[in-house]
Amino acid sequence: MQEKEKPREMEAGAAALSGQLGKTIQRLRKAYNLSLSELAEQSGVAKSIISQIERNETNPTLATIWRLSQALDVSIERFLVSSDEEPFIEKSSRGDTPILVSDDGKLRLAIIGWLKTVEWLQWYDLQAEPGGVLDSDAHQRGSVENLSVIKGTFEVEVGGGVETARAGESLRYRCDRQHIIRCIGDEPGHATMVVILKAAVME
Repeated sequence: MQEKEKPREMEAGAAALSGQLGKTIQRLRKAYNLSLSELAEQSGVAKSIISQIERNETNPTLATIWRLSQALDVSIERFLVSSDEEPFIEKSSRGDTPILVSDDGKLRLAIIGWLKTVEWLQWYDLQAEPGGVLDSDAHQRGSVENLSVIKGTFEVEVGGGVETARAGESLRYRCDRQHIIRCIGDEPGHATMVVILKAAVME
């Protein structure tokens, strides 16, 4: 490659990276229901600069990227990864799927959602033995959880209230406070659980 071609290639690469960065920041900001002013206040980056970054009108410094990543609860690496070349279809095997186990060992959560969205959207396949209990601490303020029962019977306790759901039924509840899921009855339970972090606060 000729020396004079290198600056052009570097400039094109920087522009592509900046464009991807702007899209990522805007997507995360909207997912968290943050206005430009709110993100500016939380990050210490001027509102006008954030707007320019989202519109791909400026190349932010590393310090600016770091401030925005901290405000949006996401790593710098996550910001800088381009997704344009990723395949349209991804397949995960059972062995590649992370599993979380409840304290009593009777409830297993397979993380079947996209790991790149874990900061604002989490999706699990839940398998429970009779009597299994998942006691969870509060998530971020405004977070919402949706439990859709496929098999068995589940009970959810949150905010002093208790509700039961059977196969074909769903429960949606605020999870920005302690919440407990129990598999009740004599048969194993199966459900999907979707957690939307920093969702609009439910009244």
